[in-house]
Amino acid sequence: MKKALFLALAVAFPSLAHAHPHVFAEARLEAISDDQGNISELRNVWRFDEVFSSSVLMDFDSNRNLKLDPDEAAVVGQTVKDSLAEYGYYMNIAADGKEVKITPPDVINVLYQDGKLLMFFILKPEEPLPVKGRITLGVWDPTFYTSIDFVHDEDMATEGKAVSACKRTVLRPDPDEVLAQNQDKLTAAFFDDPAGTNMSKLFAVQLELSC
Repeated sequence: MKKALFLALAVAFPSLAHAHPHVFAEARLEAISDDQGNISELRNVWRFDEVFSSSVLMDFDSNRNLKLDPDEAAVVGQTVKDSLAEYGYYMNIAADGKEVKITPPDVINVLYQDGKLLMFFILKPEEPLPVKGRITLGVWDPTFYTSIDFVHDEDMATEGKAVSACKRTVLRPDPDEVLAQNQDKLTAAFFDDPAGTNMSKLFAVQLELSC
């Protein structure tokens, strides 16, 4: 119970009073299209910062051998899978402005290597998602507690004949511009709003596909 509570609090259920991220991950997203011309898979890889990674190791390394054995890693993966279901695993998709729902991953795979926690998993659209019109893809924590960062444009990738034919644009908001445009909103009441905020989306890197 203690283990589940730790990761749920640290990753998925932070206080909305926090005005900046406390957990950082470098990410890669691959949008895969199938032979029917639909986006069939969204492959995610997250590599977490050393501070958070070491905290997870301390809490889940039950035999104290300073690594995550397969059974311990499986517990971490299941805990994250359960905790992030409410947040759609941070995956945000829109097709011509309409939200696209996703199904939970079969498993969240976890490794601890080189002092960092690595998670990788596959999400799929709940309904067939034809590769047409304008599709936007992004990964962000709506609570603004975890920062999911795509360091390079190539970290938002496409694979498959249909999706590779689309015009691909990586949208990177300028943080200074975002703050300047929203400075009147950034009050304590804004961050304490129990309904949540849209700050994560304002700062999020997104992939736009014009097909």
